[in-house]
Amino acid sequence: MILSQRQLEEIAASTTKDFNRFFFGDEADKPDRSALPTPIDQFAKNYLGLRVSFARLSPDGSICGVTAYADTEYKITELGITRTLALKRNQVILDESFIRSGNVQRLCAKRRFTLAHECAHQILFGMESDNDKRTHESKYAPRAAYSLRDLKTREDWNEWQANVLGAAILMPQKEIDIAMRQFAHGRVLRNYEGRFNYIDRLSLTLLCQSLGVSKSAAIIRLRQLSYIEDRPFAEYDDPLEVWL
Repeated sequence: MILSQRQLEEIAASTTKDFNRFFFGDEADKPDRSALPTPIDQFAKNYLGLRVSFARLSPDGSICGVTAYADTEYKITELGITRTLALKRNQVILDESFIRSGNVQRLCAKRRFTLAHECAHQILFGMESDNDKRTHESKYAPRAAYSLRDLKTREDWNEWQANVLGAAILMPQKEIDIAMRQFAHGRVLRNYEGRFNYIDRLSLTLLCQSLGVSKSAAIIRLRQLSYIEDRPFAEYDDPLEVWL
């Protein structure tokens, strides 16, 4: 099943609207409220019924998370020794580095995005036909990143869709709209080849803190929603920047 970005946005909007009313109650419907960060841990557990645990998933930290559609096994080879992890249906395993001492706060945004990605895999699997479910339920889905140039196989598309849907769940358009009104007064941020002026940088930082996301994830999402305008660095000008 291959869905368009518009379809993925619609799925995210409907699921987060339903969940937010369950989790936040009347607060979700207040017209003058602040942006609400998606409580992704509760979304995974209470809304999707997923079990989340932590384990070492790769020798180099390249695999951040995996999820399974049926009971299966996940194998990891390190220093010539292969370990086997039991991976149960509707389970998500995140890499143990996320809860290692000193990393909980530092990697919080990355962990939240990884879990949102795995939630997206489960949502997309639930929408498959029964025949496709039987084909894929014996597989697990390792967290990976793909660009549009890499989308050559069905698995590539599955990963791209999970990235897009996961981002839209973690940063719903409604919450982005509210955050941009709150922190940027509705204006478009200008990105000069990776650099922002002081005011736009502050707006971006406040949005990231409010929604619990990384700057890189927020930039991608804001660009998708036309809240970022890309300009050449030659046009960069910051009247508040003082050169010594």
